[in-house]
Amino acid sequence: MEKVKAKKHLGQHFLKDLDAAQKIVNLQSLHGGYKKVLEIGPGMGVLTQYLLQRTDCETFVVEIDRESVTYLNEHFPMLRGRIFSEDFLQMNLSKIFGTENEPFGIIGNLPYNISSQIFFKVLEHKDLVQEIVCMLQKEVAQRIASGPGKKDYGILSVFLQAYYDIEYSFTVYPEAFIPPPKVDSGIIRLKRNSVEKLDCNEKKFVQVVKAGFNQRRKTLRNALKPLGLNFEHDLLNKRAEQLGVADFILLTNLFAENA
Repeated sequence: MEKVKAKKHLGQHFLKDLDAAQKIVNLQSLHGGYKKVLEIGPGMGVLTQYLLQRTDCETFVVEIDRESVTYLNEHFPMLRGRIFSEDFLQMNLSKIFGTENEPFGIIGNLPYNISSQIFFKVLEHKDLVQEIVCMLQKEVAQRIASGPGKKDYGILSVFLQAYYDIEYSFTVYPEAFIPPPKVDSGIIRLKRNSVEKLDCNEKKFVQVVKAGFNQRRKTLRNALKPLGLNFEHDLLNKRAEQLGVADFILLTNLFAENA
């Protein structure tokens, strides 16, 4: 493959370390038995070249940058017909492969400035997205993978951990990119768990989690007052960052019981 061009768009830095690229692709385990992988923001195809070597899945890519799309068409002719030249955040994920509700996996070096938006879209389609292997700003990757009691544990951690088993895999340093970012990057893998639906009102669950973390320095007794708190429980003496998914489900049900 030709040397990666030194370009940057949409907050994205392009990986040039081929060993790291191979390691990232190797993490894609096809958890859940899906056969199609969607790469977000392939750029010059550093990950794509290794994905296309796999015979156990079919690779599709979504790329909003027209110059990158032209490059991919020229250098990866086997991708033709499998390149979505559009914004991932605007895609209809239920029909991207021409088949209604076909499960798939996601891989990619996610643009740092929209990574949270990408994950919230994934959550909207959690029954389709069986696995995600991605590179993010290290702090964001650690936040998503962190458990209760850690300072970087937050709203996105809880929402994703409710439906995915998450592991932090390894760190990639600035010199592995063109242009080098000012921060380290982290690789995480998310595998869909067996939870089809939370054992509570999911809309209320979202409200409780957001309210708790919006005032994370306060105890939940104070942070949840805007939701009309009218019950007592030991969990209310804690802060949001100390609670796991099961604890937030319990609090959500207590709100329902005491409505």
